[in-house]
Amino acid sequence: MRKLILAAGLISTLSACGSSGLFNRDRPDEFAVSRQAPLVIPPDFALVPPAPGTPAAASVDSSKAAMEAMFGGPAARSAAETGTLNAAGRANAAAGIRSSAGDPGTEVVDKGATTRDIIAAPEGDGQDARASTPQQ
Repeated sequence: MRKLILAAGLISTLSACGSSGLFNRDRPDEFAVSRQAPLVIPPDFALVPPAPGTPAAASVDSSKAAMEAMFGGPAARSAAETGTLNAAGRANAAAGIRSSAGDPGTEVVDKGATTRDIIAAPEGDGQDARASTPQQ
């Protein structure tokens, strides 16, 4: 009896999955939809033609406009920052130095292994530091 009830339940459950079977029900057709009207851009009555002599909208630098929108333009520097920049020689810096520093054609001076070792040395208070002079 238990097997018969289980089999009947299984058959009724599986028949609901198919398109035909014991419970052939009418389902809505998802492809029978009405055609929608094409999108139309409404006229913008707020637009006016540009005045003669004004720059065209296409000539605006979009990256500069985006930076202005995100960051709001250059901020005023504090007196301490201005003093530090002046002491560092801000007036003597070349305008495109950051571009030329990363250029593969930039000439660099090889300071040798000693300078590399000094720069790569671990930080410390110097109590365990030792100096040695290489013998040639």
